[in-house]
Amino acid sequence: MNADALRGHMDALLLSVLEREPLHGYAIIEALRERSGGALDVPTGTVYPALRRLERAGLLAGEWASDGGRKRRTYRLTDAGRKALAGERSAWRSFTTAIGSVLDPLR
Repeated sequence: MNADALRGHMDALLLSVLEREPLHGYAIIEALRERSGGALDVPTGTVYPALRRLERAGLLAGEWASDGGRKRRTYRLTDAGRKALAGERSAWRSFTTAIGSVLDPLR
C-alpha cells in the first residue's frame, strides 16, 4: 500500500491495534500486517515515533518489561486514548461515506 495513503491515519491504526491488549512495538507492526491481510507493512521508523508522540499526548501509556531477558516497551491505551479512538472511528466513517459518494455515485 502506498505510504501516502496512510498519512493522517496512523494514529487511528495504532490506537485500534492497542484497543484489545497492550503490545510492544514489533508486535504492533505485526498486528497491523496481520489485521490488514499483509497490505500494511509499516516500517519501524514510522511506528516508533508515532508511539512516542501518542504517549506524550497521553493517549498511550508505556512501560518497560522484560521478555526472555529482552527489555521491551509495552504500550496500552489510556482512557483518553479510548476516547480519541472513538472520535477517529467516527471521523473515518464520515470520511469514507463522503469519498464513497463521489467515487461510486450509483451505489
